[in-house]
Amino acid sequence: MADTISTCGQERRPIPVEQRGKHLVIDIHCHLNVAAAEAYVRSHVDNPPDPLAFMSAASKAVNGKLFAEIGKKLNGVDDRIADMDRLGIDVQAISPSPGQYYYFAPPEVGREAARIVNEGIAEAVARHPGRLVGMGTVPLQDTGMAIAEMRRCVSDLGLRGIAISSHVNGGELADPSRRAFFAAAEELGVLLFMHPLGFTHGHRLAEHYLDNILGNPMESTIALSHLIFGGVLDAHPGLKLCVAHGGGYLPGYWGRMDHAYRVREDCREHISREPSSYLRQVWLDTLVFDQDQLDSLVRTHGSDRLCLGTDYPFDMAEPDPVGFHARLDEADKQKILGQNAAALLGLAPGSCSC
Repeated sequence: MADTISTCGQERRPIPVEQRGKHLVIDIHCHLNVAAAEAYVRSHVDNPPDPLAFMSAASKAVNGKLFAEIGKKLNGVDDRIADMDRLGIDVQAISPSPGQYYYFAPPEVGREAARIVNEGIAEAVARHPGRLVGMGTVPLQDTGMAIAEMRRCVSDLGLRGIAISSHVNGGELADPSRRAFFAAAEELGVLLFMHPLGFTHGHRLAEHYLDNILGNPMESTIALSHLIFGGVLDAHPGLKLCVAHGGGYLPGYWGRMDHAYRVREDCREHISREPSSYLRQVWLDTLVFDQDQLDSLVRTHGSDRLCLGTDYPFDMAEPDPVGFHARLDEADKQKILGQNAAALLGLAPGSCSC
C-alpha cells in the first residue's frame, strides 16, 4: 500500500502498522499534549497569549471540566489504545495539541519548545509502534528554523507529518517569507496537517462555543483561500497538505471563488486556473458530523483525497468514526478509512499480531 518514499536522496521505508479488520482504519486527526514543552515556554515567556481569552465564562467553565476529564488521555497514550480498540481504530496519527504551536515565542524559545514537543511525540510512538505514528511541530515564526526542525523530525525522529496552524501570529501562511518552508515540505514529501486554534477575530464568537464551532473551520477556510489565491499550491503541486474539519467551508461553497476568478483580474494574479482545481489538490479529513455532508465531500472532492479524522480526545470528536462511514460503497470506504492516510504517511499494514 505504501511505496518507499524518496527524501533528498535518502529512502524512508514504510512503517509497519497493525490492520485488525477488513479495512485498515487510520485516524489522521488526534492530539497529544506534551506537558514539558508547556512548562518550558512558561518559564521563558512572561504572560503567554491566550488565543481563547475572549471566550464566554460559560464556555470556559465547560472547557475546565473537559480538560479535567480528558487530561490523562490528552497528556499520554497508554489509555488511548483501549479507546482505539473500542472505536475500531487501527492507527492514530498523533499531532500536537493545537495549543502547542508556540509561534508567539522568541524564535530560539520556539525552536526548543518544538524540539521538546517532537521528542515527546516520538517517545509516545515508541511505546506503541504498531498503533501510533507521529506528526510534529516547527517554529514557523522563523522559516529557517522551521525547515531545520522539519528535517530533524523526518530524518532523526521518524515522524511522518508536521502540524501547522492557520496563521503565524496573525500573518498568513502564504506570505512570501514562508514559501521556502512549503518548498522544503514538498521536497521532503512530508505531510502538512493544518489544524487551527480558535479564530483571529473571535470577539463576535465568544458565546455558545462559536469560537470552535464556527471559528476553527473559518480559520481553515481563510488560510486555505490564501494558499490557493496566493499561488502556493500552484507553485508546489506536489505538496501534501491535509486540512482538518473537512477543510472548513470552502468545499461547500467553492463555486463563488471560481466565479470571482472568471470575472475579476485581482483574483487571477497568482494562479492560472480555477481555484477549485487547487482545492482538489489537498486532502481533507472527514470530521463533518453529518452523513449528507460526507456524501457531498465524496461527490465533489473525491474519495481519493479524504481521510478519516476524529479529533480525539476532545468533546468535539466524532463518536463513531467507522460507523459514520458505513453507508459508503466499499471502494470509497477502503480509501477514506485508511488507504489514503497510509499513502500520505508512508504506512504498510500487516495482520494483527495480538
